[in-house]
Amino acid sequence: MIKAGIIGSTGYAGQEIVRLLLGHEDVEIKWYGSQSYINKKYYQVFGNVFQLIENICEADDIIKLADEVDVIFMATPQGFCASVITEEILSKVKVIDLSADFRIKDVATYEEWYEIKHKSSRFIEEAVYGLCEINRKAIKDARLVANPGCYPTCSFLSIYPLAKEGVIDMNTLIIDAKSGTSGAGRGAKINNLYCEVNENIKAYGVANHRHTPEIEEQLSYVSNSPVILNFTPHLVPMNRGILVTAYASLNKVYSYEEIKAIYNKYYNEEYFVRVLDQDVTPETRWVEGSNFVDVNFKIDKRTGRIIMMGAMDNLVKGAAGQAVQNMNLMFGFEESKGLKQVPMFP
Repeated sequence: MIKAGIIGSTGYAGQEIVRLLLGHEDVEIKWYGSQSYINKKYYQVFGNVFQLIENICEADDIIKLADEVDVIFMATPQGFCASVITEEILSKVKVIDLSADFRIKDVATYEEWYEIKHKSSRFIEEAVYGLCEINRKAIKDARLVANPGCYPTCSFLSIYPLAKEGVIDMNTLIIDAKSGTSGAGRGAKINNLYCEVNENIKAYGVANHRHTPEIEEQLSYVSNSPVILNFTPHLVPMNRGILVTAYASLNKVYSYEEIKAIYNKYYNEEYFVRVLDQDVTPETRWVEGSNFVDVNFKIDKRTGRIIMMGAMDNLVKGAAGQAVQNMNLMFGFEESKGLKQVPMFP
């Protein structure tokens, strides 16, 4: 039994970590951190855990927390983890950071896109990018894991096999993505009010969304060449879910069977990545509440391009589920432990 603490437990990603860990038989949650609800019972914030959790919300005292638990989940805004992490803390406890603080290896790139000064750049090189399907071995030995962003996770897993095999011209890559409103967090914002979001869809962060350099960096690693791409996210009126549609030119003519064999090569042994049957397009409703990512592709023979598609729950595989998956690897548990929930429908 390991002990876990969650800083930022009353945000959407934080409460999703709580939900998942309550079903994990090898983990006890010892600390529910929340600056907004100190001394308030956790179930008074989230009524779904009434009679399941009696703990109160505590301050974000990471120094004290490091002496009480084995792993800390940092479900906090950009800049917070970097401002509090120290060698002393990492010598005592493993840390899984759900912010972007340690995802991008180039400090200047991070500071340019996030418009904040990085306060713990000395740990960037050590931090492991926590995409389990790619960095499984390194995650197992890590003290500090940078949990990937939601858009980058879905985008990367949709494109990865073809980028790795050199099947597509990376210079032609365009990613179109859509997300439910929970991706913007639980804070009160006018743009996320019901009347602003309902019956509407809009692009945002056009040509400057902060997840762009993360996607570019990870695709550059696997394709062995610098990647610069267009990434355009859209906000849609639903609670959860991400749908990615990516386009690129093929380097030569391929059959359906050849492309499918490439996806199978990389994902046949991956429990959480499901390659769909021919002509079945990924849908957010079939992954909601789960750690699964559904991917597929369509060859457009007329244009010589391929459309790569992916769908996942932004709060699970895009945040909390992936964090628990990382925790499982770091502590030697079965990777899927506590994460085998069947997607919810309707």
